[in-house]
Amino acid sequence: MTVASPSPRRVTVVGDALIDELRDPHGSREFVGGAALNVAVGLALLGEDVTLIAMLGADEPAERIRAYLHDYGVHLVESPSEHGTSRAVSDRSDGGEPRYEFNEAARRRRIRFDDATRTALDDADLVVVSCYPFDDGEQYAALVGAIERAGERLVVDGNPRSGMLADRVAFLANFEDFAARSLLVKVGDEDAALLLGDTLDAFVERLRAGGARGAILATAGSDGATVHAGDASVHENIVALPGPVVDTMGAGDATLSAVVHHIAVHGVPQSTDAWAQTLREAMTIAAATVRHEGALLRVPTQTNPYPS
Repeated sequence: MTVASPSPRRVTVVGDALIDELRDPHGSREFVGGAALNVAVGLALLGEDVTLIAMLGADEPAERIRAYLHDYGVHLVESPSEHGTSRAVSDRSDGGEPRYEFNEAARRRRIRFDDATRTALDDADLVVVSCYPFDDGEQYAALVGAIERAGERLVVDGNPRSGMLADRVAFLANFEDFAARSLLVKVGDEDAALLLGDTLDAFVERLRAGGARGAILATAGSDGATVHAGDASVHENIVALPGPVVDTMGAGDATLSAVVHHIAVHGVPQSTDAWAQTLREAMTIAAATVRHEGALLRVPTQTNPYPS
């Protein structure tokens, strides 16, 4: 699978960067993570020139995040946090469904729209927004005001999290407004359940009725993913690769990274066949990613189906 860009495009990603702490019966492990960070690193691995705009504290976890981004060649524009660096705890210690907890920094995340932030947004060929506080009216207004030519270059993944959601109604309203401005919108079945209490198909229809004219990438876990573009819909099942599924945490972020990478290199697909190829590539990358612990994007090859 060829993924590297012949000429890297500039992509700026806006959203969260945090420490993911996983607790299970075997103990506790920590990973650098956050949906926006995962997408930024994934795009860098796929060959793009990437800047991440995210909030960090003045603490040791922030140093780990900075070092991690440096190792993968992702530029960082920081917003300061008086509450430290965000942390998400996924507790699976009882062997059942994971329970998620977020610290105060994650619940009160904010982006500072200073000159450095605006320059990173202005210079980007594509802007990706993921796990942003859409329920904060002031933050939402600042984001909208900072992105010019949104319909030509904006991608959004709402990525709501119940532990960080202060106002579900406000989040949904602002996300729908942002989706109507965007080139590509990603939504998942868990997003639909949390924000609407309804199905993924119902969420897609609601976004369309609300003015979303760009493509909608709808992900449904083990049921695969569907792209809705114009009057056409293209579905792709999950891809079978050798080895067991280890950790599904990064599947959605890997899928989005792969689709954004394709748009960066080739532009938005203009036919159902082109969307089918794009989605197949994305699902293959997602399948490789979930065969490793953590959310780091993986790219399978014919000679090495288990990339390190």
